[in-house]
Amino acid sequence: MQALDKALAQVGRVVLGKEEQLKLALACMLARGHLLIEDLPGMGKTTLAHALARVFQLDYRRVQFTSDMLPADILGVSVFDPETRQFSLREGPVFTQLLLADEINRATPKTQSALLEAMEERQVTLDGSTRPLPEPFFVVATQNPVDQAGTFVLPESQLDRFLMRISLGYPSPEVELDLLAGGDLREQVRELKAVINGEGLVKLGRMVETIRATRELLDYVQRLLEATREDDRFVAGLSPRAGLGLLRAARAWALIGGRDYVLPEDVQAVWPAVAEHRLTARQGGSVAAMTQSLLQSVPVVRRA
Repeated sequence: MQALDKALAQVGRVVLGKEEQLKLALACMLARGHLLIEDLPGMGKTTLAHALARVFQLDYRRVQFTSDMLPADILGVSVFDPETRQFSLREGPVFTQLLLADEINRATPKTQSALLEAMEERQVTLDGSTRPLPEPFFVVATQNPVDQAGTFVLPESQLDRFLMRISLGYPSPEVELDLLAGGDLREQVRELKAVINGEGLVKLGRMVETIRATRELLDYVQRLLEATREDDRFVAGLSPRAGLGLLRAARAWALIGGRDYVLPEDVQAVWPAVAEHRLTARQGGSVAAMTQSLLQSVPVVRRA
């Protein structure tokens, strides 16, 4: 679609040489999923999140996670008004359309878990009262490698709320030279043109749900899920929720490609970003290599 191509081009002006990662990030948003970006500091994670907010005209809040942060710092807190003698909610930064949870794994698991309801139900319950979050609502979280000082491992329940995990990595020498010559990135982000607003993004999300997937395609997805559960190299296989997420992501990838039907290649394109962070190797080894090997071993068409 032309609008989606323009959106990718705009974000690509400030996140250089990462076309595949940008396309995955866009597919994640179209599928109404949350995105986890894992990388070393300074790789452009925050720039990507801010650029997405600008291009899609989304209300944007950033929270810097630290070890002393409390759940109330994210969700909000009830404040007593002595004049009215009533409590009123002072909304936290989660009440926005795109929340950047920066360095989420520097907060304790208790604080990390404060986002679980918001990410799954798109609502927040405080003091027995439930409040809906704005529509659309996305969490883009960044995390540093777990071997860095001051980090906490994200629990499985938290990881499962992220539809995709991507990594930007170092730029190529040619791209890095362009980056060095480009000037202030913050100013470049501010100059990005809005392409689609929040309402348009919601409509595109509804279109994703209408992308056709044949019975054979669904069978292929199910066999990929089953392969992770039967593979002794993994502690546990992918859940049905992961399978639904994989299918939504593949539909979004097809929409970006201008099609109203899903191909096996769409599933394969989003498979690493959807599957790898949900799987744990039993005896070490590379989860990325293992998940890639499953794509080679599981045939597109069921063998007779």
